[in-house]
Amino acid sequence: MIKADLLLKNANVITLDGPDTRAVAILGDRIAALEEVPAHQVIDLDGATVTPGFHDAHNHMSWYGLTLSEVDVRVTSLDALYAAIAAAPEGEWIIASGYDQNKCGGHPTRDGLDRAAQGRKVLVKHTSGHMCVVNSPVLRELGISEHAVDVDGGLVVADADGRPTGLLQEQAQQLVNPLILPYPVDTLVDAIDRAGQRYLREGITSCVEAGIGGGWIGKTPVELEAYHRAREQGRLHVRVELMVAADVLHPITELGLGLDLGIRTGFGDDWLSIGPVKVFSDGSLIGHTAAMCHDFSDTPGERGYLQGDPDALTSTILAAHKAGWRVATHAIGDAAIDLVLDAYESAGDPSRRHRIEHFGVARPDQVSRARDLGVIPVPQGRFANEIGDGMLRALGPERTRWAYRQRSLLDAGIVVPGSSDRPVVTGAPLLGMHDMVNQQTASGVPFNPPEAITGLEALRAFTYGSAYASKQEYRKGTITVGKLADLVVLSDSPATVEPGRIKDIEVLRTMVGGVFR
Repeated sequence: MIKADLLLKNANVITLDGPDTRAVAILGDRIAALEEVPAHQVIDLDGATVTPGFHDAHNHMSWYGLTLSEVDVRVTSLDALYAAIAAAPEGEWIIASGYDQNKCGGHPTRDGLDRAAQGRKVLVKHTSGHMCVVNSPVLRELGISEHAVDVDGGLVVADADGRPTGLLQEQAQQLVNPLILPYPVDTLVDAIDRAGQRYLREGITSCVEAGIGGGWIGKTPVELEAYHRAREQGRLHVRVELMVAADVLHPITELGLGLDLGIRTGFGDDWLSIGPVKVFSDGSLIGHTAAMCHDFSDTPGERGYLQGDPDALTSTILAAHKAGWRVATHAIGDAAIDLVLDAYESAGDPSRRHRIEHFGVARPDQVSRARDLGVIPVPQGRFANEIGDGMLRALGPERTRWAYRQRSLLDAGIVVPGSSDRPVVTGAPLLGMHDMVNQQTASGVPFNPPEAITGLEALRAFTYGSAYASKQEYRKGTITVGKLADLVVLSDSPATVEPGRIKDIEVLRTMVGGVFR
């Protein structure tokens, strides 16, 4: 009889695929048995909980890694934001990230940043990623210091006199790109390394990088090289599936819209692979740029907007589908969700598992359509806490009932993945699970209690649900003989601990491919 490499025993093993057990054996990078068998190494876990490794279905890994070296402006006042800018290290540029106008009392302005920066160029990124603020030296270099310009799918915000305030929304952010992009590949490798080390400490073994290579989300046209180089150097600590920004697709002979050599969804291996093409249809809910069917509650007359011509967005989705891609379309407002569902219905083929990233404000009829079309909504439970107060103000009590659904999706028979959209919010999966269950904003106000789910359902979302959304449930997401040995050891069980204590569960160890990392 062949011995296992490793036996974990005396554990509470939540398999999510049949009965729970007390032991799991590992051979190579695979699960070999769910019982005590002979093994070269035996670890007694003293009753700790073992679950499948956590899988974040939508995050921005390199972006998050970069924020760890940028000025942190997740503050509660504009005075504190300007003080952080003034205290930034020496250099031509000050790049800061994480501000939320709902928390600090408004958007920073070019003039306020000018006073704080004392002549240096400033770029301050909104926590949503859907807008940024720059100061006067940057605006002058862009040639828009005194007069705004029109940008398809974006907005250069100006004051009553027509003078740009420094706020650039959505596609208007790309005006700044020539000044700061591309990032050096080695800089991104460092960012990926930093992010991956944090992920392991949080129990993450797999994630989906939600947009590389182009558009306002990309960091360099050769962003895939950064991930490849990180893997070669042993610095890719978790398994990564990469979404490719639709901006980089181009006509390919015989195939339609794609990448050179015919590379598309599915290329790669268990560690690094190409996933869906990423399409942006609208913007941010807390930033009021999501495309809505009704006015925002706190800004009458505003309904957000699409990031492109509706026919062009639909054509991109259909062309990518025809070329064999899975498609993941960002759609937060219900008007944007309508457009995307119409496109997916025209595409056909529910087996493809096209996705709607966020599915932020979804009417009941849209939930039913998503189910019937085989579409995977990808909501973010953590949003309820960190940006829930801003979403409540934007939507008002009636439409908050449609926001970031979970229970409605499960009751409709939809497999729900778990995701964070990190660095928009804190990305630790146990925090996400906590908020999926407790539905409470940072100020302690109930967010959307009817959409609360159980701890077991939240755990299943961050494991099996995310694997399913990536069409990888046959190799990960449950503790099943033959699947990848990606596991996390916890101090307690999210399925049975008191709901208010899920966030307090500790990650004791994380295993990827049969190795504790």
